[in-house]
Parts: sequence; C-alpha cells; structure tokens
Amino acid sequence: MLTPLQQKRYLNIAAKLVNNASPKVQPYMKLMRIDKPIGSWLLFWPCSWSIAMAAPIGALPDLQMLALFGTGAFIMRGAGCTINDMWDQDIDKMVDRTKDRPLVSGQITPRQSLMFLAGQLSLGLLVLLQLNWYSIFLGASSLGLVITYPLMKRITYWPQLILGMTFNWGALLGWSAIRGSCDWSICLPLYIAGICWTILYDTIYAHQDRVDDILLGTKSTAIKFGDDTKFYLSGFGMVMIASLITSGILTTQTWPYYTAVGLIAIHISNQIYTLNINNPTDCAKKFISNHRVGMILFVGIVLGNLMKRLYVKEENRDEEKTEQQIVALETKNSLKICN
Repeated sequence: MLTPLQQKRYLNIAAKLVNNASPKVQPYMKLMRIDKPIGSWLLFWPCSWSIAMAAPIGALPDLQMLALFGTGAFIMRGAGCTINDMWDQDIDKMVDRTKDRPLVSGQITPRQSLMFLAGQLSLGLLVLLQLNWYSIFLGASSLGLVITYPLMKRITYWPQLILGMTFNWGALLGWSAIRGSCDWSICLPLYIAGICWTILYDTIYAHQDRVDDILLGTKSTAIKFGDDTKFYLSGFGMVMIASLITSGILTTQTWPYYTAVGLIAIHISNQIYTLNINNPTDCAKKFISNHRVGMILFVGIVLGNLMKRLYVKEENRDEEKTEQQIVALETKNSLKICN
C-alpha cells in the first residue's frame, strides 16, 4: 500500500512525464489529465472491488481482467475529461483553477478535441469488446451518463450524484465480466456504496471552486450543503459503510474484509472531522487521500476471499469428523444389536 509520501512522489512522476513531453503531445496529455492520475484510480477502484468479490472462493482476482479494466479506466477517464472540457469552455476560462486548460488557452482547437475524443472512445470500445455480451451492453449503457454529466452542474445542485452513478458503473461491470451477469443483490449495495463515496470526495473537491461557482451560477453539492457540508458528508459516509457491510454479508466475507471496512470508516471520519471547506489546499489534499480508501477495500476483499479457503477447509474437516463419528456410532449400535 502506498504511503502518503509515495503517493506524492507518484503524482510528481506523472506531472514530470507530462511536462517533459513533446510540445505537440503535451496539450493532449493535459486534456486527459495524465498529470493528475487520481481520477483514473478513483474510476478503477470500484471495478477492482467487484472483480475481486466475484472471484472464486480462495482465489486471487483475475489479473488479466484487472489489467483490462485498469486500461479502460485510464482511457475512459481521459475521455470524460475531454468531454467535460468541451462542454465547459465558457466556464473554465472564468475559474482560476481551470483557465489554463488546453481548450480554454487555445493549445487545442474544438475540432482537434472532437477528433481526439473519437479516438479515445474507439479505444474504450475496443477494451469493452473484450468482455462478454452482457457486459458489453451494460458498459455501453453508461455512455449517456458519461456524456451528460458535465451538463448537470448547469441544471441541478446534485451533479456529484450523476458523477457517482457514472464513476461507479464498474461495480456492476466487474462482477458481470467475471460471472457473466450481475447478481443485483450483491452489486447494488456495492454500487450504492461507491456512489456515496463519490458524492463525499467530489463534494470536498468542489469546495475548491465554490466561490467561483457561486459567481458563475454553476451548481454543486458543495454549494447545496454549504456550511452544513460535514453533516451531510457524515450521512453519506454512514450509508457507504452500511452498504459495504451489506455486500460483505451477502458474499460471506471474512474478518479481513470487515477490518478494511472499519479502517475506511476511521479514515472517512477523520477526513470529514479535519476538513476545512474554506481551504482549497486542504480540500485537494483530502480529495486525493481517497485513493487510499479504494486501495484498502480492494486489499480487504482479496485477503477476505483468500481467508474463505481456510474456513472451507475447516468446515470440510468438521464434516469429515462428524461423518466418522456417525459411522463409528452406527457400527457400535450394530455390534450391540448383534450381541
């Protein structure tokens, strides 16, 4: 598991990679936010949870499937950023944090961004086509959310809800990719947990731009919750934990999983308690720390599934012992009858 220092170094490496790139390539890398890989991780983790949960008892998650979904998360997160910047050019140029983005600054033209998006979506489709037909249709059905999400901030104070529905689609897709279809009794609680998690971390993220958003008339849960943000985030955090426990019960998870859920509860509680919504630097730091939440849960699911093998062996030994006792008792009774 990456320490905060290791995460910082990793982010610096990504930023250096972009800064040292060719001037012709660099704007496209920035458009994809390659210099800010946290978004790709936050998109990937729900996929990994579902893939790990769907693994056979006592087995590691399918590494090939994890790699495939990791590639898909990287591509589609980049495509989402391109779509977002295409919709938000008029807004981004008026916000300090976004006014230097490639489309706004003129480094990339709208036509170039459209052609680039077509390439990104084509690559995303190529990844999707590696899955079974159920998963292909399920994955394709999320495209509407991907395209319309950037518009939601103009319509509703709940764009973070739409982002949550979009970013956590992998919680459904990962399971169906392994099992052939969704077990909704398991996938839905996991999906709901992911949605609540996204609302939580993206509300924190949105507080960085709250002042600009109010002036521009754009909407977010950061504006909706205002000074009561911590109260609402606590509620979403509790629903997230309850949903994770529900998924754990339905998949007969073992103690490593629940230990991970407990650690996540502590992390989120501390994140909310120490949050300063009026400090953009603190908001950015808290937002990035959610990478650890996703990683902790993934490790908990993997270890919990491996632990199931030990429980199954113990149950089998108990069953064998019981059968032997029954046979011995029946033999003893038979001898008594004969005598």
